[in-house]
Amino acid sequence: MDLKTIQAELGLQVQCGAERLVATVTGGYVGDLLSDVMANSAKGQVWVTRQVHQNIVAVATLKELSGIIIVQGAMPDKDTVAKAENEGLPILTTGLSAYEVVGRIYRLLASS
Repeated sequence: MDLKTIQAELGLQVQCGAERLVATVTGGYVGDLLSDVMANSAKGQVWVTRQVHQNIVAVATLKELSGIIIVQGAMPDKDTVAKAENEGLPILTTGLSAYEVVGRIYRLLASS
């Protein structure tokens, strides 16, 4: 499944990286502790977080994640969006909770 399908199904707002929504999503990882995401996420996963600072882009790029979904209505900093654009990393946002986002993504991936 690609990130564009997840974006459409969940009604996520694209903050940057629209051209990379074709990226294949192999699974997901949810967490706000950067060291945990670095240690346990895997290439191709989409990261669900409440964090909005530039370091999320560095971690997602290092781990070759397909994109970042920021939850609970939080918006990425201007510098975060600029860095993500530079790296070609999609950042999407939603007012939904991490719990709901992860549950919906799990169902989508399980049915594909």
